[in-house]
Amino acid sequence: MNLRKILKNIEILDTKNFIDFDVDIKKICYNSKFITESSLFVAIKGYITDGHKYILQAYEKGAVCAIVEDFIDCEIPQLKVENTRIELANVSKNFYDDPSQKLNIVGITATNGKTTTSFMLDKIYNDAGYRTGIIGTVYTKYSDITIPSVLTTPESLELQSFFRDMLKKKIEKVTMEVSSSSEELYRVKNIDFNIVAFNNFSREHIDQHGSFEKYYEAKSKLVKEASKNAVAILNMDFDHIKDLLTQTKARVITYSLENNDYDFSISELDLSTGFGKYIFNVNRNIDFNDFVLKKQSFEINLSVAGYSSVMNSVAAIIISLVQNIDVDIIKKSISAFSGVERRFEMIYDEKFKIIDDHYANVKNIDVTLETLSKMKYKNFRMLYAIRGNRGVNLNRETAEETAKWLKKLDAKTFYATLSKDTVSKKDEVSKEELEIFLNIMEKYNINVKVFDNLENSVYEILKTADKGDVVLFAGCQGMDKGAKFAYNYLKSNNLMKDENYLKNKINNRIC
Repeated sequence: MNLRKILKNIEILDTKNFIDFDVDIKKICYNSKFITESSLFVAIKGYITDGHKYILQAYEKGAVCAIVEDFIDCEIPQLKVENTRIELANVSKNFYDDPSQKLNIVGITATNGKTTTSFMLDKIYNDAGYRTGIIGTVYTKYSDITIPSVLTTPESLELQSFFRDMLKKKIEKVTMEVSSSSEELYRVKNIDFNIVAFNNFSREHIDQHGSFEKYYEAKSKLVKEASKNAVAILNMDFDHIKDLLTQTKARVITYSLENNDYDFSISELDLSTGFGKYIFNVNRNIDFNDFVLKKQSFEINLSVAGYSSVMNSVAAIIISLVQNIDVDIIKKSISAFSGVERRFEMIYDEKFKIIDDHYANVKNIDVTLETLSKMKYKNFRMLYAIRGNRGVNLNRETAEETAKWLKKLDAKTFYATLSKDTVSKKDEVSKEELEIFLNIMEKYNINVKVFDNLENSVYEILKTADKGDVVLFAGCQGMDKGAKFAYNYLKSNNLMKDENYLKNKINNRIC
């Protein structure tokens, strides 16, 4: 594409060296490793490195122009802009001809549950006969394409490329997780969302964003920047989400899991078996011209455990109703949904139960352990993978919340692990993170045994489990391989009647 067309609506502050605006650009790159002949290089200042250091390398590999924030001493033509991340989003949109305008895209944000909500919605779409695409924490998947995710929300260049390819492959419905980082770093700039949903909000990523206020500012952009033609679906059980009612141009639909004052609600919730059962209520007639909903109620039965699954299913149901999908299809899809890996996932249910949970932050902990408190079991035992490289604040908060619940649940065994045998350097637990965890446990008089390795800790916790007990594997990256080690232990001790059940779960995992 002609460089002049790619630069449409780009504010150029200055230029260096001769710029041929009619040069043909075959590729846009922000990583010099992927530069080929006739590429446009965008130099991004990242957390780890600065793309400006690689401009010369990009030039030598065939880049014909660079978009920069600071000029460097190099013969390559350079276009100076105020923010290269913003302009990467702009040139990507132009290069791929703004494909999101031609797609039906749902953007889902939340502190917890984005992945499960997205997978539930994608299943409903598929069962309704649509060709679908999904972009999120686990993978980007559409048609014959499956790409395991590095980021929850890919960079703007990749997103526009995916959307363009989805158009070619005639994808009809796209479900997308939108992280706070992606908003802060302009990855979702220029995406035309048909529906945006803000499902829940609590303290998380504070160290990453610098403050709670900045985290909220980033998280709320999805709703605040939604177009007047979009629909915004807001969970009114959270005050910070409720505040967005008057801060968006989008048409707003509201819901609550706690009362009937809003457009949607639930009643008769039953979590006694761990699996949710409830009545979904449409509390009033809704007419937005492109979709009409009648006041009604219908029963929902979940095949996945946890209160969090209830919250996620409510959001998925509302989005589906707004997309005019038949209620019977929605009910069958939700009932048949088997869950997402490591989201309150029941990985073993024979002599005792093993539940595997991502356990990412305070709200997630509350939801997970509150659900356990409603379940029937003999003894509760827990193995926690301390979260590494997330800062002292997050680890203090998660340790405090865990300690409070351990007292309530009267845990018979509580082990923790540093998972040194499985985590990469970016997820290693620092000395300070371990110290704050141990200090909190001491403060609450909780006995905890800390293991260096995940494998040893899994074997030791399972040795304590008796008939009728519940064992919780809790943790993020440090617990990703817990199920594999559990399988090895259960198999070697002849504790599985259905060996293939857990084996298939492990073999099909992305994490």
